[in-house]
Amino acid sequence: MDKEQTNTIKAWFDSYTAGFYGDDGHVNANIKLKDIHSRCVCGEMVRLAKSLGLTENQRRTAYALGLLHDIGRFRQFREYRTYSDFKSVNHCLLGVEVLRGEGILDEADSAERGIIERAIEYHGLRELPGGLDEQTMLFARMIRDADKIDVYRVFLDYHRLYTEDPNQFMLEIELPDEPRFTGEVLEAVLNEQLVAYAKLKTLNDFKATLLGWVYDINFPASLERIMERGRLRTILGLLPRGEETALIERKVFGYVDSRLEKRQ
Repeated sequence: MDKEQTNTIKAWFDSYTAGFYGDDGHVNANIKLKDIHSRCVCGEMVRLAKSLGLTENQRRTAYALGLLHDIGRFRQFREYRTYSDFKSVNHCLLGVEVLRGEGILDEADSAERGIIERAIEYHGLRELPGGLDEQTMLFARMIRDADKIDVYRVFLDYHRLYTEDPNQFMLEIELPDEPRFTGEVLEAVLNEQLVAYAKLKTLNDFKATLLGWVYDINFPASLERIMERGRLRTILGLLPRGEETALIERKVFGYVDSRLEKRQ
Protein backbone atom coordinates (compact mmCIF):
# COMPACT_ATOMS: atom_id res chain seq x y z
CA MET A 1 0.00 0.00 0.00
CA ASP A 2 1.47 3.34 -1.01
CA LYS A 3 1.05 6.79 0.51
CA GLU A 4 -1.46 7.90 -2.11
CA GLN A 5 -3.71 4.96 -1.25
CA THR A 6 -3.63 5.75 2.45
CA ASN A 7 -4.43 9.39 1.68
CA THR A 8 -7.42 8.25 -0.39
CA ILE A 9 -8.61 6.02 2.46
CA LYS A 10 -8.28 8.89 4.94
CA ALA A 11 -10.25 11.26 2.68
CA TRP A 12 -12.96 8.65 2.18
CA PHE A 13 -13.18 7.98 5.93
CA ASP A 14 -13.60 11.70 6.65
CA SER A 15 -16.36 12.02 4.06
CA TYR A 16 -18.12 8.78 5.00
CA THR A 17 -18.26 9.43 8.73
CA ALA A 18 -19.32 13.07 8.26
CA GLY A 19 -22.52 11.78 6.68
CA PHE A 20 -23.68 10.25 9.96
CA TYR A 21 -23.92 13.54 11.86
CA GLY A 22 -27.26 15.32 11.93
CA ASP A 23 -29.76 17.01 14.24
CA ASP A 24 -29.99 14.26 16.87
CA GLY A 25 -27.61 15.07 19.72
CA HIS A 26 -27.70 11.51 21.08
CA VAL A 27 -26.71 10.03 17.73
CA ASN A 28 -24.06 12.69 17.17
CA ALA A 29 -22.44 11.99 20.54
CA ASN A 30 -22.23 8.27 19.85
CA ILE A 31 -21.00 8.73 16.28
CA LYS A 32 -18.33 11.15 17.53
CA LEU A 33 -17.20 8.55 20.05
CA LYS A 34 -16.43 6.04 17.28
CA ASP A 35 -15.07 8.70 14.95
CA ILE A 36 -12.45 9.77 17.49
CA HIS A 37 -11.82 6.19 18.58
CA SER A 38 -11.05 5.12 15.01
CA ARG A 39 -8.53 7.91 14.58
CA CYS A 40 -6.88 7.14 17.93
CA VAL A 41 -6.64 3.43 17.15
CA CYS A 42 -5.04 4.41 13.84
CA GLY A 43 -2.36 6.28 15.79
CA GLU A 44 -1.86 3.36 18.17
CA MET A 45 -1.43 1.01 15.21
CA VAL A 46 1.26 3.17 13.65
CA ARG A 47 3.03 3.46 17.01
CA LEU A 48 2.91 -0.32 17.52
CA ALA A 49 4.09 -0.98 13.96
CA LYS A 50 7.13 1.20 14.58
CA SER A 51 7.91 -0.52 17.88
CA LEU A 52 7.76 -3.90 16.11
CA GLY A 53 10.16 -2.72 13.42
CA LEU A 54 7.71 -3.21 10.56
CA THR A 55 8.45 -1.94 7.06
CA GLU A 56 7.07 1.32 5.71
CA ASN A 57 4.57 -0.60 3.61
CA GLN A 58 3.41 -2.58 6.64
CA ARG A 59 3.06 0.65 8.61
CA ARG A 60 0.72 2.04 5.97
CA THR A 61 -1.33 -1.17 6.11
CA ALA A 62 -1.45 -0.76 9.89
CA TYR A 63 -2.63 2.83 9.43
CA ALA A 64 -5.46 1.78 7.10
CA LEU A 65 -6.52 -1.08 9.34
CA GLY A 66 -6.59 1.12 12.42
CA LEU A 67 -8.70 3.78 10.73
CA LEU A 68 -11.16 1.29 9.21
CA HIS A 69 -11.42 -1.36 11.91
CA ASP A 70 -14.73 -0.05 13.33
CA ILE A 71 -16.25 1.27 10.12
CA GLY A 72 -19.30 -0.94 10.65
CA ARG A 73 -20.13 0.86 13.91
CA PHE A 74 -21.47 3.92 12.10
CA ARG A 75 -24.23 2.13 10.22
CA GLN A 76 -24.84 -0.05 13.25
CA PHE A 77 -25.68 2.91 15.46
CA ARG A 78 -27.65 4.79 12.85
CA GLU A 79 -29.82 1.77 12.11
CA TYR A 80 -30.13 0.20 15.56
CA ARG A 81 -29.17 3.00 18.00
CA THR A 82 -26.91 0.64 19.90
CA TYR A 83 -23.32 -0.58 19.79
CA SER A 84 -24.33 -3.94 21.23
CA ASP A 85 -23.74 -6.65 18.64
CA PHE A 86 -26.02 -8.92 20.67
CA LYS A 87 -28.90 -6.49 20.22
CA SER A 88 -28.23 -5.63 16.58
CA VAL A 89 -25.68 -7.00 14.11
CA ASN A 90 -22.05 -8.11 14.11
CA HIS A 91 -20.26 -4.80 13.53
CA CYS A 92 -17.14 -6.57 12.26
CA LEU A 93 -18.96 -8.35 9.45
CA LEU A 94 -20.90 -5.18 8.72
CA GLY A 95 -17.61 -3.32 8.44
CA VAL A 96 -16.33 -5.71 5.78
CA GLU A 97 -19.65 -5.35 3.96
CA VAL A 98 -19.33 -1.55 4.00
CA LEU A 99 -15.78 -1.60 2.66
CA ARG A 100 -16.68 -3.96 -0.15
CA GLY A 101 -19.79 -2.01 -1.02
CA GLU A 102 -17.89 1.27 -1.10
CA GLY A 103 -14.97 -0.30 -2.98
CA ILE A 104 -12.48 1.71 -0.94
CA LEU A 105 -9.92 -1.13 -0.92
CA ASP A 106 -10.35 -2.10 -4.56
CA GLU A 107 -7.10 -0.40 -5.56
CA ALA A 108 -5.09 -2.07 -2.80
CA ASP A 109 -2.96 -5.13 -3.41
CA SER A 110 -5.18 -8.21 -3.11
CA ALA A 111 -3.04 -9.66 -0.32
CA GLU A 112 -3.19 -6.41 1.67
CA ARG A 113 -6.92 -6.12 1.09
CA GLY A 114 -7.40 -9.67 2.36
CA ILE A 115 -5.34 -8.96 5.48
CA ILE A 116 -7.31 -5.82 6.30
CA GLU A 117 -10.70 -7.43 5.71
CA ARG A 118 -9.90 -10.55 7.73
CA ALA A 119 -8.37 -8.56 10.58
CA ILE A 120 -11.52 -6.40 10.73
CA GLU A 121 -13.74 -9.48 10.60
CA TYR A 122 -11.87 -11.17 13.45
CA HIS A 123 -10.99 -8.24 15.71
CA GLY A 124 -14.15 -8.49 17.79
CA LEU A 125 -13.98 -12.23 18.41
CA ARG A 126 -13.32 -13.51 21.89
CA GLU A 127 -10.33 -15.41 20.47
CA LEU A 128 -8.67 -15.40 17.07
CA PRO A 129 -9.33 -18.47 14.93
CA GLY A 130 -6.54 -20.91 14.20
CA GLY A 131 -5.01 -21.48 10.81
CA LEU A 132 -4.40 -17.84 9.89
CA ASP A 133 -1.42 -17.04 7.71
CA GLU A 134 1.50 -15.21 9.35
CA GLN A 135 0.71 -11.72 8.07
CA THR A 136 -3.00 -11.91 8.83
CA MET A 137 -2.24 -13.16 12.33
CA LEU A 138 0.25 -10.33 12.87
CA PHE A 139 -2.19 -7.59 11.90
CA ALA A 140 -5.13 -9.23 13.65
CA ARG A 141 -3.14 -9.34 16.87
CA MET A 142 -2.01 -5.75 16.39
CA ILE A 143 -5.51 -4.36 15.87
CA ARG A 144 -6.84 -6.21 18.90
CA ASP A 145 -4.10 -4.62 21.02
CA ALA A 146 -4.50 -1.12 19.57
CA ASP A 147 -8.27 -1.29 19.97
CA LYS A 148 -8.00 -2.25 23.64
CA ILE A 149 -5.41 0.45 24.34
CA ASP A 150 -7.80 3.15 23.16
CA VAL A 151 -10.92 1.62 24.70
CA TYR A 152 -9.27 2.20 28.08
CA ARG A 153 -9.10 5.90 27.19
CA VAL A 154 -12.67 5.96 25.90
CA PHE A 155 -14.05 4.28 28.99
CA LEU A 156 -12.27 6.57 31.43
CA ASP A 157 -13.14 9.74 29.51
CA TYR A 158 -16.80 8.92 29.34
CA HIS A 159 -17.00 7.45 32.82
CA ARG A 160 -15.81 10.84 34.07
CA LEU A 161 -18.50 12.64 32.09
CA TYR A 162 -21.14 10.20 33.30
CA THR A 163 -20.25 10.61 36.97
CA GLU A 164 -20.06 14.41 36.67
CA ASP A 165 -23.59 14.76 35.29
CA PRO A 166 -25.54 11.53 34.60
CA ASN A 167 -28.63 13.44 33.47
CA GLN A 168 -26.75 15.19 30.66
CA PHE A 169 -24.84 12.10 29.55
CA MET A 170 -25.88 11.27 26.00
CA LEU A 171 -23.87 8.12 25.38
CA GLU A 172 -25.21 4.62 25.62
CA ILE A 173 -24.87 2.91 29.02
CA GLU A 174 -25.60 -0.78 28.49
CA LEU A 175 -25.10 -1.96 32.09
CA PRO A 176 -26.58 -0.86 35.43
CA ASP A 177 -24.21 1.00 37.75
CA GLU A 178 -24.56 -1.31 40.75
CA PRO A 179 -21.96 -1.89 43.52
CA ARG A 180 -21.40 -5.58 42.88
CA PHE A 181 -19.62 -8.13 40.71
CA THR A 182 -21.19 -11.12 39.00
CA GLY A 183 -19.55 -14.22 40.46
CA GLU A 184 -18.88 -15.78 37.06
CA VAL A 185 -17.12 -12.63 35.85
CA LEU A 186 -14.97 -12.35 38.98
CA GLU A 187 -13.99 -15.99 38.72
CA ALA A 188 -12.97 -15.62 35.09
CA VAL A 189 -10.76 -12.60 35.79
CA LEU A 190 -9.07 -14.35 38.70
CA ASN A 191 -8.42 -17.41 36.52
CA GLU A 192 -6.88 -15.40 33.66
CA GLN A 193 -9.84 -16.11 31.42
CA LEU A 194 -11.51 -13.77 28.98
CA VAL A 195 -15.08 -12.81 29.80
CA ALA A 196 -17.89 -13.19 27.31
CA TYR A 197 -19.80 -9.89 27.06
CA ALA A 198 -23.08 -11.76 27.46
CA LYS A 199 -22.00 -12.57 31.02
CA LEU A 200 -21.71 -8.92 32.08
CA LYS A 201 -24.49 -7.79 34.41
CA THR A 202 -23.13 -4.59 36.00
CA LEU A 203 -20.82 -1.71 35.21
CA ASN A 204 -18.37 -3.14 37.74
CA ASP A 205 -18.33 -6.36 35.72
CA PHE A 206 -17.23 -4.32 32.72
CA LYS A 207 -14.51 -2.57 34.71
CA ALA A 208 -13.20 -5.92 35.95
CA THR A 209 -13.31 -7.24 32.39
CA LEU A 210 -11.25 -4.28 31.17
CA LEU A 211 -8.61 -5.12 33.77
CA GLY A 212 -8.69 -8.74 32.64
CA TRP A 213 -7.98 -7.69 29.06
CA VAL A 214 -4.29 -7.79 29.94
CA TYR A 215 -4.46 -11.56 29.44
CA ASP A 216 -5.32 -10.97 25.79
CA ILE A 217 -2.67 -8.35 25.02
CA ASN A 218 -0.40 -9.81 22.37
CA PHE A 219 2.73 -7.66 22.41
CA PRO A 220 4.86 -6.54 25.37
CA ALA A 221 5.07 -3.09 23.74
CA SER A 222 1.29 -2.85 24.07
CA LEU A 223 1.40 -3.76 27.76
CA GLU A 224 4.10 -1.16 28.32
CA ARG A 225 1.96 1.45 26.56
CA ILE A 226 -0.99 0.63 28.81
CA MET A 227 1.12 0.81 31.95
CA GLU A 228 2.78 4.08 30.88
CA ARG A 229 -0.63 5.72 30.61
CA GLY A 230 -1.74 4.48 34.04
CA ARG A 231 -5.09 3.25 32.76
CA LEU A 232 -5.21 0.07 34.83
CA ARG A 233 -4.62 1.85 38.14
CA THR A 234 -7.29 4.40 37.32
CA ILE A 235 -9.87 1.73 36.48
CA LEU A 236 -8.94 -0.21 39.61
CA GLY A 237 -9.66 2.94 41.62
CA LEU A 238 -13.21 2.98 40.27
CA LEU A 239 -14.01 -0.40 41.80
CA PRO A 240 -15.49 -0.75 45.30
CA ARG A 241 -12.93 -1.29 48.02
CA GLY A 242 -12.95 -4.78 49.45
CA GLU A 243 -11.49 -8.27 49.20
CA GLU A 244 -12.80 -8.91 45.69
CA THR A 245 -11.09 -5.82 44.30
CA ALA A 246 -7.91 -6.68 46.20
CA LEU A 247 -7.90 -10.14 44.61
CA ILE A 248 -8.33 -8.60 41.15
CA GLU A 249 -5.49 -6.16 41.81
CA ARG A 250 -3.04 -8.87 42.90
CA LYS A 251 -3.93 -11.13 39.99
CA VAL A 252 -3.92 -8.55 37.20
CA PHE A 253 -0.87 -6.56 38.24
CA GLY A 254 1.02 -9.71 39.16
CA TYR A 255 0.38 -11.02 35.65
CA VAL A 256 1.56 -7.78 34.03
CA ASP A 257 4.70 -7.60 36.18
CA SER A 258 5.58 -11.20 35.42
CA ARG A 259 5.11 -10.78 31.69
CA LEU A 260 7.13 -7.59 31.47
CA GLU A 261 9.91 -9.05 33.60
CA LYS A 262 10.28 -11.88 31.08
CA ARG A 263 11.01 -9.26 28.44
CA GLN A 264 14.02 -7.95 30.38
